[in-house]
Amino acid sequence: MPDELTTTQRRFRAAMANLSTAVNIVTTDGVSGRAGITVSAVCSVTDSPPTLLVCVNQSSYTHDIFRTNGRMAINVLAAHHEDLALQFAGATDVPMLDRFRFEVWDHDRFGIPVVRDAAAVLIGGVGAEFTQGTHTVLFVEVEDVFVDEEAGGLAYFRREFHRIAP
Repeated sequence: MPDELTTTQRRFRAAMANLSTAVNIVTTDGVSGRAGITVSAVCSVTDSPPTLLVCVNQSSYTHDIFRTNGRMAINVLAAHHEDLALQFAGATDVPMLDRFRFEVWDHDRFGIPVVRDAAAVLIGGVGAEFTQGTHTVLFVEVEDVFVDEEAGGLAYFRREFHRIAP
């Protein structure tokens, strides 16, 4: 990518900052190891079969781990998970494996780390993928879903986190 952004790229980024999105931590574990990343680019595709898309930057340390492991959990964060979101966004000095040592994680139930008190958790396998520009779109076929009806949500808008009451 060029050092300087085009006018269209700058405007696009400004427009995307005004797109409110849920904050998610996508996690995996398997032959390529355990990894996770904070992602706002998660979207429902269809409910027949239940499928989500997750966009991951190809330059991310986690990119090839997700693709090789082929199975992941999309942890839709609750209102109080801002610090966790920052850790998995790489905004802290906490190394990857240490990020999974906090009490918030359940490592045993699914073979993939899931956030115990997430607003929702969707677990599935990569059914297809598509590359566009700098990102890979992973189509995750959902096998299991858990929802906490009492949890609030965490949204990202104008480059800041916002808590949403239940």
